[in-house]
Amino acid sequence: MGGRPMFVLAEDTQRTQGRDAQTSNIAAGKAVSEAVRTTLGPRGMDKMLVSDTGDVTITNDGATILNSMDIEHPAAQMIVEVAEAQEDEVGDGTTTAGVLAGELLAKAEDLLDDDVHPTTIVEGYARARDIALEAVDSLVLDDDLDDDLLRSIAESSMTGKGTGDVTTEKLAEEVVRAIRHVEGDASRVSRDDVRVHTQTGGSSSATELVEGVISDAEPVHANMPREVTDATIAVVDEKLGVRETEIDAEYNVESVDQLTAAMDAEERELREYADALAEAGVDVVFSTDSIDDRPAAYLADAGILAFEDVGNDEARAVASATGASRTSKVAEIEDAELGRAETVRVRTFGDDDLAFLEGGAAAESVTLLVRGGTEHVVDELERALTDALDVVTAALDTGGVVPGAGATEIAIADRVREEAAGVEGRRQLAVEAFADAVDVLPRTLAENTGMDPIDGLVDLRAANEEETGRAGIIATGEHGEVGDPVEAGVLDPAAVKREAVESATEAATMIARIDDVIAAE
Repeated sequence: MGGRPMFVLAEDTQRTQGRDAQTSNIAAGKAVSEAVRTTLGPRGMDKMLVSDTGDVTITNDGATILNSMDIEHPAAQMIVEVAEAQEDEVGDGTTTAGVLAGELLAKAEDLLDDDVHPTTIVEGYARARDIALEAVDSLVLDDDLDDDLLRSIAESSMTGKGTGDVTTEKLAEEVVRAIRHVEGDASRVSRDDVRVHTQTGGSSSATELVEGVISDAEPVHANMPREVTDATIAVVDEKLGVRETEIDAEYNVESVDQLTAAMDAEERELREYADALAEAGVDVVFSTDSIDDRPAAYLADAGILAFEDVGNDEARAVASATGASRTSKVAEIEDAELGRAETVRVRTFGDDDLAFLEGGAAAESVTLLVRGGTEHVVDELERALTDALDVVTAALDTGGVVPGAGATEIAIADRVREEAAGVEGRRQLAVEAFADAVDVLPRTLAENTGMDPIDGLVDLRAANEEETGRAGIIATGEHGEVGDPVEAGVLDPAAVKREAVESATEAATMIARIDDVIAAE
């Protein structure tokens, strides 16, 4: 080559190698983790997220915060993916998973500074993860998952998420009622049959469970009935109006008689929609397309309640709940395509009308109608209730709950430290570092409840030596205190803990192994 340099990558490529790459990636992951750390626990603080268009979101839900942040660093994006995976799998524990991943990275950085090879760290973390999962399994309570226990799980999930302490108990009761309503054989829950619908106005205590489906659609004509009992329902995918040709065409009208005939033909066509539905015995129509004014008037004359421009998801829910089949030809509608419901009624909330379809014949769908004074309140309530529904479902589906309030994390850390002595070589250092990383969770809980984090962690360890796995940080009054989380009703599904440990470990080890970052246009 005659001493000339050889360029393999493009000139605008940026490359970071070795220790610099590791330091950059770990720092990015830690920064994202720290962003949500103060939101952990019942006394966690909220974040205000403002988009470039001025939209404001106020929440302490870890997944919502991380998804709303404009994160560009690829390593930091991996922490966001941890929260997303946690949310998708079990619905709660997103902040726990994010904080744990960040702390595992911080401990890995210390080990790298001590010349521990990244592969050794990965192997040690993998061994510690297995020990942690075994510890979670050993902490599962033997209690039957009765309604009282499920309410405690729901309350634990919602506490500190903008629901207000006064209404948490009522909301938890509604959550358990909803899940029990869709629970099948062998405690398997049809989670998709539980919907959450938000409506501003009123207090959060006005949140109610509706045994059916709620739609935002409004009646298309003022003279239509507002309530129909023992309703026969049609779900239509056809525009109820004058059909339009697919090609441009012009018609020459040479006389008044021709014009009158054309108008009469159009009138008959529009009236046929109402006649066909009335002859089929239809009482209520949900149309995914529009309904023109004249067909709407004919439907009203026939005593049929009709809704237009219904969303595809809502149309699917209505069809599923009532046993209806969606039809694209009103003129050819058959009885087998119709659904049944006990009641379809229109209720007014402020300036908005909502359609309530209750007592569907084919499915046991239920809807939680979430009320709140402002849009920000109902949005946060929706997130809290969605998490509560998910954790109660996880508890029933996986059949296990563990003590909350940091008790499980303390027990995990203790078990990992005990087992670390049996791990050979430098991997033992990584196993011990894993235990130290898990300690960040109860320490953060203590800090967020107003306790001294070090004193809180020491007291928690001492209490757990007396009764392993049953002492946690209980938020009472102005400051937290060490107590029995089971007696206090602070419980979490075991699946939430397992998923947090697994996803956080995977992300941390993946980032720790990266020693070369190549960025190109």
